[in-house]
Amino acid sequence: MKNLFGQTFGMLLLGGLCIAGEAPVGYTDTPIITGQKWRVHDADRPQPRVVTPGERFSDMAPPPSDAVVLFDGKDTSKWVNDKGQQAGWKIENGYMEVNGKGSIRTKDEFGDFQLHLEFATPSVVKGSSQERGNSGILIYGRYEVQVLDSYQNRTYADGHLGAIYGQWPPLVNAARKPGDWQTYDIIFEAPRWDESGKLTKPAYVTVILNGVVLHHKKEYLGPSVHHALAKYGRPQPPRGPIVLQDHGNPVRFRNIWIRELGEYDQQ
Repeated sequence: MKNLFGQTFGMLLLGGLCIAGEAPVGYTDTPIITGQKWRVHDADRPQPRVVTPGERFSDMAPPPSDAVVLFDGKDTSKWVNDKGQQAGWKIENGYMEVNGKGSIRTKDEFGDFQLHLEFATPSVVKGSSQERGNSGILIYGRYEVQVLDSYQNRTYADGHLGAIYGQWPPLVNAARKPGDWQTYDIIFEAPRWDESGKLTKPAYVTVILNGVVLHHKKEYLGPSVHHALAKYGRPQPPRGPIVLQDHGNPVRFRNIWIRELGEYDQQ
């Protein structure tokens, strides 16, 4: 996991704790997460229970009439790199693939939204723990929903596929096999601050992976960070881009669309 464009939050290989078999994977020297009994990336935190998802859920779901199509399999015209230039990811067979040219973000910014996205981690398994099929969806470049190959891959619980990275593990591990396409359906509510700069509402997220609920309106404790406590700082705009992370693994993405939620009783 990194920040918006490559300033490393980390992903150091776990300080020698990445041990084969059922040995703990994670850290023992990190701070206790606010309101929890577990440390950030706690080596002893229980692994999410494995659930086998259904064969299909929202796979290749067509966008609703009011959705903005962010990627239709043909070009990356809705995305830019860290320099604001056209994204340079590989495009092939209806997907785009991380290729070492850096993270990309949407040109447009969004408020509270519903996001649909499909991804596939590499079919050829290389590495383990956080070095296996790693990417991420960084909402506003700050609030991460983890992308990882979590199929029979032990890692620290708050870094699994679907984790609110460094804060909350997914309720269950609903990963499909490496190389299989998987679906994310994410509902995000942005944080709010009052005129004095006081946080009045934290960010919330609902995450459905392959038809299985991983989080239901779960609170972000602050922007995602590695090996440290998440906390809110100065006020931030209620809109922002969607960032897809280049973590050096050739993860693929397809069929990405987004809907802003709007308000009740408005036409």
